[in-house]
Amino acid sequence: MHYQTLKKLFFYLLVIGSISLQAQTARKYSNEFMNIGVDAAAFGMANSIVAATDNVNAAYWNPAGLMQIKEQEVALMHAAYFANMASYDYAAFAMPIDEKSAFALSLIRFGVDDIMNTTELIDKNGNIDYNRISLFSTADYGFTFSYARATPIENLHFGANAKIIRRIIGKFADSWGFGFDLGVQYKLQDWQFGLMARDITTTFNTWSIDKKRLEDIQNAVEGENQEVPESTEITLPKLQLGVARNFKLSEDFDLLSEVNVHMRFAETNDIVSTSFASLTPSAGLQLSYTDLVYVRAGVGNFQDELQIDGVERISFQPNIGIGFHYKGISVDYALTDIGDQSAALYSNVFSLRLDLSIFN
Repeated sequence: MHYQTLKKLFFYLLVIGSISLQAQTARKYSNEFMNIGVDAAAFGMANSIVAATDNVNAAYWNPAGLMQIKEQEVALMHAAYFANMASYDYAAFAMPIDEKSAFALSLIRFGVDDIMNTTELIDKNGNIDYNRISLFSTADYGFTFSYARATPIENLHFGANAKIIRRIIGKFADSWGFGFDLGVQYKLQDWQFGLMARDITTTFNTWSIDKKRLEDIQNAVEGENQEVPESTEITLPKLQLGVARNFKLSEDFDLLSEVNVHMRFAETNDIVSTSFASLTPSAGLQLSYTDLVYVRAGVGNFQDELQIDGVERISFQPNIGIGFHYKGISVDYALTDIGDQSAALYSNVFSLRLDLSIFN
């Protein structure tokens, strides 16, 4: 699976409820495409947006933030992944239901197209026949329904996501999955606090594998690919906590700052790592001018890496971005490493957000 190249790991948490792990596998990389993030504005701040998110993209970062939207909103994003080998696309729609609730619908697609299938390259007589090469695609889809509601406590909001996961690997295999997220936001004057718990009940995927095509793969290279893939897997929870504050620098300039802590219940390369849990921070800044022009910067993905010479060093990932907002139209750009986070291979991300009231 190509997701094995990802450096970002899922963490372990006790399974909620009565789910048995005996016939299932908790994978560090399960449904990893749902962990990349959305919105160039958020990428520019190194994904430090859990507490401050307040538009349609809150459906991903913290559904409680949907309570801040006033009109119907639409968001679109496209990014190249792994040096243009894969495409990453996102679309979302959100609207308030009434003064105390809001909802959103969103779709994420991660796909690699036109992959060569060489399992039948050699015919029964042992001859290489390039006409036997076919193409297939692998695509992962995440459909999310989000709901947010105000609580009786002033400025305290909560939100929840219900996610349906669809993963397709050509005609070889496909799976269905289902899971939930839960988010909370609280605002106290200029301070904002956020908590996002992903896959709180674990996200369960069931795979259906074409046995005939599996046999072709197993027989393609003798002694290789002999193990039958497991038909079930579990995506385990992770937590994100954020604290943000907005500073009024002058009549025209505002500065939004946010610090996040990303928590995983596994021992990883994060700068704080134990057998129980691992922690890594991130921080982002957004300087705005008259709510028209935005300049962003962030740093995250702090890792304790062991070098070839045996010396450990702390690595991190810096991000930058800009944005423009005019009459309900927001265009954002980020220069960020969303592919191989261990290398200096940066990607350009563009996103668009529309307030549909501009068409009224």
